[in-house]
Amino acid sequence: MTAPPPPLARSGLLVVQPLRRKHCAECRRGPLSLLVIEEGAPRCLDCADLGHLVFLPRGDTALTRRSREESALSAVVVRFNRRKGRYERQGVLVEEAGLARAEARCLADAEARRRRRARDARRRAAEDVRFADAFAAEIRRLFPGCPADRARSIAEHASLRGSGRVGRSAAGRALSEGAVISAVVASVRHLDTPYDGLLMGGVARHEARRRIAAGVESVLRAWREPEAGVG
Repeated sequence: MTAPPPPLARSGLLVVQPLRRKHCAECRRGPLSLLVIEEGAPRCLDCADLGHLVFLPRGDTALTRRSREESALSAVVVRFNRRKGRYERQGVLVEEAGLARAEARCLADAEARRRRRARDARRRAAEDVRFADAFAAEIRRLFPGCPADRARSIAEHASLRGSGRVGRSAAGRALSEGAVISAVVASVRHLDTPYDGLLMGGVARHEARRRIAAGVESVLRAWREPEAGVG
């Protein structure tokens, strides 16, 4: 398919990446990698007074927009797609100084975003500490015999951000009694009974839970008594 004449630019200048070998109708230089159509004939960028511009490929929308804002002269670069039968944007030509200023603006924005991410991370970390404190306090309220360091460990494990554990569920964030007890039971199951060994030995999960149920309840019963002291 022969490429049709390029479309008229809706705003600004239009530069074409030709599919076929073209030479400048004015200076005869070629073949041209970029050209401008003037009065139906190809012109090289130098003859079209655009030779001082630099090419910025498409892909970074913010940089492209700012480069055009910072350039007194710019042009859109297009190329004909034979398969789709249409011209497609490839990038822009902008002033080198304008591109440098645009890059500086984008870098400043990137630094601002980095600082914002750092602030957000500190805020989330503080929120996580407060939530873990509240979760541990609720464990100690329900199980006053649970050692403080163990309650803290359970709370931090259950409430780890992004873990999908019970502490991050809606019920966990609301510190519902059921969610807190579930976190404690899970900890006791894995740390105070042979449950993990049973699973590694090939015992089905439901059967393994049945076998260690009495052991879990024994620890929970002890932790419900304030004078128990240790689990």
